[in-house]
Amino acid sequence: MTAESPEGRAAEEVRSLEVRWIFAGRLETAVTGWFGRFPIEAESREDSYLLDPRLPGLSVKVRGGRLLEVKMYHGSPGILEVAGRARGRLESWQKWSFPASPPDQYSGIPPGWRPVRKRRRISRFALTGGQVVARASELDQEPQCDVELTEVSTIGQDWWTLGFEASGPADLLRSALEATARLVFNRPLPGGAEPDLDESKSYMQWLSQRPGPETEVFDVQRSASDSLLPASSEADEHRSED
Repeated sequence: MTAESPEGRAAEEVRSLEVRWIFAGRLETAVTGWFGRFPIEAESREDSYLLDPRLPGLSVKVRGGRLLEVKMYHGSPGILEVAGRARGRLESWQKWSFPASPPDQYSGIPPGWRPVRKRRRISRFALTGGQVVARASELDQEPQCDVELTEVSTIGQDWWTLGFEASGPADLLRSALEATARLVFNRPLPGGAEPDLDESKSYMQWLSQRPGPETEVFDVQRSASDSLLPASSEADEHRSED
């Protein structure tokens, strides 16, 4: 995979606040119905994540074979808690996106990369006048929060994930995410499921915990949180929240 750098074209940069839960098994119809009460955009694609070599504090993926995304982890500002409905670890990220050329030398995925097939359902919200409203397009000045319910398949296994990603003015990211989470969880997940810290992790944390043939050399006993954090006191603080 190679990134393109057209003359005069800068990489897109985004700061975000995120929380994600990942669950084993197939996504149940009852959960898609629960999520379907909001306007939804749907897409299917395959992303490839760089797992070897490990890059502490970074997440690198090729999105849909056409976009190279590099994300830098900036720590956790705390816990998202929707009383009686969900608890998850908030994560601050900085992301750069570059156009990428699809590989032409490989018949498959290059060594060190993990393909992840995704079927995504996305609802988009904005925080306007203190109220969360559905949005149909990008708003330059308003804090925004995208919510995705995604079916995931990798190394022959099925999973599903529920994630929130807030973007916009930095001082309003947490307010936008928390207000959106309260709206989404105003109805509990079907079956009494309550997303908790055990399921709360980024894609890179999750993939690092699930080695495949190309990652057997990894020390999989190492904390996935450590693999995303520089060796510092912040890593100790991150672990103490588990």
